[in-house]
Amino acid sequence: MKIEKRPYDKSKSFVNFKSQKKDENYLDSIYKIKNVLEDKFKIKKLDKSKKVIVKYLKKDLIDNKKTDRPKFQLTPNITKEISLLDKQDILRYLLHRYRYDIYPLIRKMDKYPPYLQIEPTSFCNFRCVFCFQSNKGFSKRSNGYMGHMKFETFKLIVDQVEGKVEFISLASRGEPLICRDIDKMLMYAKDKFLNLKINTNASVLNERRAHAILKSGVRTLVFSADAADKKLYSKLRVNGNLDKVVANIKLFNKIKNKHYSKAKIITRVSGVKVSKEQKFNEMENFWGDLVDQVAFVDYCPWENVYQSKINTLTKPCSELWRRMYVWWDGKSNPCEVDYQSDLTPGNIFNKNVSQLWMSKTYQKIRKKHLTKSRKDLEPCKKCFSV
Repeated sequence: MKIEKRPYDKSKSFVNFKSQKKDENYLDSIYKIKNVLEDKFKIKKLDKSKKVIVKYLKKDLIDNKKTDRPKFQLTPNITKEISLLDKQDILRYLLHRYRYDIYPLIRKMDKYPPYLQIEPTSFCNFRCVFCFQSNKGFSKRSNGYMGHMKFETFKLIVDQVEGKVEFISLASRGEPLICRDIDKMLMYAKDKFLNLKINTNASVLNERRAHAILKSGVRTLVFSADAADKKLYSKLRVNGNLDKVVANIKLFNKIKNKHYSKAKIITRVSGVKVSKEQKFNEMENFWGDLVDQVAFVDYCPWENVYQSKINTLTKPCSELWRRMYVWWDGKSNPCEVDYQSDLTPGNIFNKNVSQLWMSKTYQKIRKKHLTKSRKDLEPCKKCFSV
């Protein structure tokens, strides 16, 4: 299958997106937001940087004035997330969502990443054609990239960022539900973050793991699937079985409806758009009754980036201001594309998350991008992310 390589805009990753169930509408969200942004008692307690964010949120969402700077907008996904929040959490959410959406566009940062992606394991049972797991240089155990995160390591990371980082994903280079301690990790993270997210191929989703996810208060559960028929699914997600994945998602829904009917969780089927064979209307029709949302995300050509040709991109990669990754062994990294960790600023056992995020190594990488010198960095000079 020929896959086209083109610039991948990390701030606009959704190619298609559809909510299957009716969410609160835009006006309802604006009403809630207006109330919290005009709560002078709460605003007065904020530090200076957060008060600045509130000012811009008012201009963008309430005054709706034209501006030359990047404007914060309510997407259907944000509207849905707000609908699940308790009133006292909406302001907190907006402050962190603004940092996630806007800071990367204006190249602004503070002491913590807006988003932290934690890798419970780098092992995966699939070999998807668009993923570096299909690269034997990565997935071969003897090369040292494979492993499971220990619970003590996960606990250390969570303790460092609780109250500082609100958006956390348990996923990265591997399939998180394969991790030996995933149940314990989920329970330890319970009620510590505004949005705890898991990305899974759902192949090993069973009754025990479904209960663990629902008990822990996971807010976003993404099932990774890219097709609506067995042949194309198997072609893209090598080693995957569509019937098994569907059965597992149905089991999850059964458990949710029976035991956790009031769970505030968003479920989504999200596929990587790599081929004209993938039809979004077919995805909607096939998956729509099983999940809240169906989406295609853009393809990022990373599966063998180190062997790729140097490209001519000079635009900075927004990911350097958006999120940080921590691998199973505690090693931090600026992005998933650099799956061999050439750019790592260090390990969370030697420096905490904030120190790594603000480290000289990280700042040097950002400066290279800002001065149109990503050609000096491996694998940035071969990467298509902006």
